[in-house]
Amino acid sequence: MLIVRDAFHASDLPTGGIGTIGNFDGVHRGQRTVLARVVERARATDLLAMVVTFEPHPLSVLRPGEAPPRITSLEQKARLLEDVGIDVLLVVEFDRAFARTSAEVFVRDFLHRGLDLHEIYVGSGFTFGHQRKGDVAMLQRLGSEMGFTAVGVDEVVTSGERISSSRIRRAILEGRVEAATDLLGRPHAIRGKVVRGDRMGKRLGWPTINLDPKGNLLPADGVYACQVLFPSFPATFECSTNIGTRPTVYENYQRVVEAHVLDFSSDVYGETVEIEFFKRLREERIFPTVMDLSAQIGRDVEATREYFAARRGLERQVEGAS
Repeated sequence: MLIVRDAFHASDLPTGGIGTIGNFDGVHRGQRTVLARVVERARATDLLAMVVTFEPHPLSVLRPGEAPPRITSLEQKARLLEDVGIDVLLVVEFDRAFARTSAEVFVRDFLHRGLDLHEIYVGSGFTFGHQRKGDVAMLQRLGSEMGFTAVGVDEVVTSGERISSSRIRRAILEGRVEAATDLLGRPHAIRGKVVRGDRMGKRLGWPTINLDPKGNLLPADGVYACQVLFPSFPATFECSTNIGTRPTVYENYQRVVEAHVLDFSSDVYGETVEIEFFKRLREERIFPTVMDLSAQIGRDVEATREYFAARRGLERQVEGAS
């Protein structure tokens, strides 16, 4: 996939494609209905499937105190978009100058003259441009003048509520990672560098890798059944991951992300890894002694093994039935 940075000011843009516009934070199930239409039409017309996105999130520029935590980094977003078949990702740098750009100028100068998009697909409630005056109706009106088509795609609704990035953030922050998985269409994942910790896990009999959590949307404090992907290994490994301040051992300690990786003992300090959250096993709590804590970690590890064993068994049943 081709990634064009600072696309709004770029002079040499790919042209003639089927496109969509949006933040696409999470690349969730609702957004993928739009992306699927773009890819389908691009393949049918032998044109490029294009996504126009904004970096950073507009609220982080306009109202920093209200900016939502990111579900996916730009790197994660790009990988997910490539996985669904997008050919070109155009990253528009969002700053205060760009924020003053009217929706009509954005469409005329960038989407039409710059990219020559033949068809544009967006969510039916999508808005854009200065004071959010652009919408599907405007795109359709301008399209009739300029020679492109614009289509509003119906939003995806589950349990009486549309799938949205804000709904997914809420589920993650509350520790409801299984609900987040359902809305995303995959487990929520965080990425970070493995850093040296205080080796408390090793002293308790359960060595851990410690992740630098900076920049990630972390689930609520607690223990989770997870999988971790190391770039230096060709496979994922199951792990029991703790997020919290470790109140049994420390008072007022910093929040940490630490994972005991099952059946794994290699040195991976300095590697950037990705941890996927499948199930919350329990909340974080204070234990009477560190020995009680160690015993509970053992039960957490066993619960993690049981969870993934049951999951593999279910997957085999599904494969057998098909």
